[in-house]
Parts: sequence; C-alpha cells; structure tokens
Amino acid sequence: MKKINLFLLLIGMLLTACTMPASANDSTVISTAAALTVEAALSSAPSTPLVTPTQKPTQPTATLTAVPPMISVGDVVNCRKGPGKDYDRIAQVVPNEPVKIIGYSPPNYWLVSTANGECWVSAEFATPSGNFGKVPRVTALPTTVGGVPEPPSFSKNGWGWFCYGTGLTDVELNWNDNADNEKGYRIYRNNEFAVELPANSTYFKENILYPGGQGLQYKVEAFNETGSAAGTTDVLFCD
Repeated sequence: MKKINLFLLLIGMLLTACTMPASANDSTVISTAAALTVEAALSSAPSTPLVTPTQKPTQPTATLTAVPPMISVGDVVNCRKGPGKDYDRIAQVVPNEPVKIIGYSPPNYWLVSTANGECWVSAEFATPSGNFGKVPRVTALPTTVGGVPEPPSFSKNGWGWFCYGTGLTDVELNWNDNADNEKGYRIYRNNEFAVELPANSTYFKENILYPGGQGLQYKVEAFNETGSAAGTTDVLFCD
C-alpha cells in the first residue's frame, strides 16, 4: 500500500510540474529529479519473489494379491475320504503338484481339492503355503466310508501245529491280507477272543496248553469301524 501511495505522489508532482509555467531549464531539472525519485523509490522497494507452488508427489498404491492356500509333498502321500488311516484312499498327492487347501480337521489333517474330488491329507507329510491361516474347520464323517474289509484267506499250508505230548501245543497261522481298509486283525480260538493284531498282519504263532484228542479251531477276522469279516481254519487235532 505504501508503494502505491508513493507512486501516486510522484505522478502528482510530475503533473504539477507539467502545468506550472517554467523555463526550459527548469522543466528539464524537474523532469530529471522526478525520474530519479521514481527510480530510487522503485529500487529501494523490497522485491517479493514469485512463489511457485510445489505439487506433492503421488504415492504408489500397493495392490495386495491373495495367494491361495496350497500344500506340497516331498513324496507320494495318500489322500483319504476322512482324516485318518481308517478311511479309504481315493487319491494320491505327488511331489511337484501342489493341491489347494479347502479346510482342516484338528489336530493334523488338511482337506484338499484334487482331480478325484475332495480328500484328506495328513499334515505330517505335507507343507502348507499361501494364506492357509484362515481356512475353515471341517467336521469329517465319524466312520470310514468303504464298507467292511475283505476277509483274509488261507492257502493250503496256511496253518500248522505241533503237539509235544505234554499238553503243550505250538500253533502257527499264515493268511493272505486281502483288505486295504482294515484297522487290524483279531484272532479267535474256538470262538473265544485270543489277541488283536495291527493292520497288514499276516502271521500269528502261540504256544498253548491244550490236551490232545480235542478239536482246535482258529478264526482270523479283519475289522474296521464299519464292521468285520473273518476267515476260518480247519479243525486241528492233537493225538
């Protein structure tokens, strides 16, 4: 504002000088003085630098890509209809071919999607990757899906015995394991339970006190949660 008032004052002085009668020398002196005064006023006024607004750089927006939950295996692993060895195998997961996780069953089974359908893989043999922390918990069927296991069968020489003549008798049984979904085998002696053996068993031997001249019969039964099926030997005799 001060600059404007000073400038108007100078302009007024110039106009006044122009209207006043004076000699040629006086007019020159006045014009020169006025010009010098204007130049001095302009040179003494502080200059205001031009301010160029700066634009804030745009920050790049990060895009999060959802990584699907997967499992991979180091060796061929069975994939079953339920979370346990008692369930039938319906597929196999092989190395270098990860499969997608769609659920889990505590404490250590993944439900995955394969070309043969949905099935369960033991976490003991699988390595998870991706966003597997939020996969849903799934309740599996309580029993095996596949029916009663196939009963064992005996070959011609599938059993043997030896009588010591003192009442002690050695008995040996050998059978064919025809099932792939058994939980184990139970041995019955004359229809009385004798012992339980693990899955894939094919041999049993015992030494018992049994008098001669009496029949002795053994039954080998394959079982799982669904049921059981048995194979029976012939009747054995000690003289």
